[in-house]
Amino acid sequence: MTEERLPSWRPGAARNTILEYLDGIGDVPVEDRVAYIDNDGTMWCERPHYVQLDFFVDVLRQRSSHDPSLAGRSELAAVLNNDTEAMDEMGLERIAIALAGLFDGQTPGEFASAVDTFIGRYRHPTFNTPVRSLVYQPMLELLDELRRRDFTVGIVSGGGTEFVRCVSPSLYGVPPELVVGTLIGYQFARCDHDRPLLRRTVSLMGKANEGAAKVEHIQAQLGRAPIVAAGNSAGDREMLEWANAGPHPGLAILIDHDDAEREFAYESRAATFDETEPITTIADRLGWTTVSMAGDWTTVFPPPS
Repeated sequence: MTEERLPSWRPGAARNTILEYLDGIGDVPVEDRVAYIDNDGTMWCERPHYVQLDFFVDVLRQRSSHDPSLAGRSELAAVLNNDTEAMDEMGLERIAIALAGLFDGQTPGEFASAVDTFIGRYRHPTFNTPVRSLVYQPMLELLDELRRRDFTVGIVSGGGTEFVRCVSPSLYGVPPELVVGTLIGYQFARCDHDRPLLRRTVSLMGKANEGAAKVEHIQAQLGRAPIVAAGNSAGDREMLEWANAGPHPGLAILIDHDDAEREFAYESRAATFDETEPITTIADRLGWTTVSMAGDWTTVFPPPS
């Protein structure tokens, strides 16, 4: 029956390690079977831009066509002009806060509606495909295999929590309460007839969800440590290390983007801090399971529906 599991994975060290690990967890209590998976670059394509960034750029362009004064803010001007040098100099966190201001004062429902509308018409700039076609088929199969083993599966992303919560149920089968990301603040208010109302703000609650912050936020928001973790960049390092640090045997999986023909070939890097060595080098030193897109996956994206 082994050949029917992870069907989009080629036979080899990565697939064998994953299946052998899952076959050997029978003594691990179900309540301890927890897996956290990064989103951008691990569950779906993050190049040439993050999908969430494309969403905010789309909103910004629409708003600026009616309100040209938006282009007077340096962060938003850099985004509108695709000035990567200026954006790199400002940093992703500063850009993200400026873009979050486009939804300042809106309710969670209004934000979710905007995301749904965008996702419904979005096409990837390189592949000209919808969002569902950008999800990695082998990773969907891995989620299925984890669930067959009674794992609780969560998505832990550097992206905005609310954006990922909008897409995770339909794309990954992960409910909103199992999504951990970068949090924006909310303000409680009252509207007509003293009815409670919640509105978005531009403030960040805590740090951007990368690096050590991922571990801190998982504990603060979910309270359960993983024994399986998967990521693709230095922003996932501490989460992957944490999966191997508990009382049960752990499995740390690194996705290596080395497939220029079917996706993109690049060195995955953290978005909010600089690292001193490639994450693949770290993975080799720490004994993680590195997955080569080119070598370990027979297909990258789902077949057309």
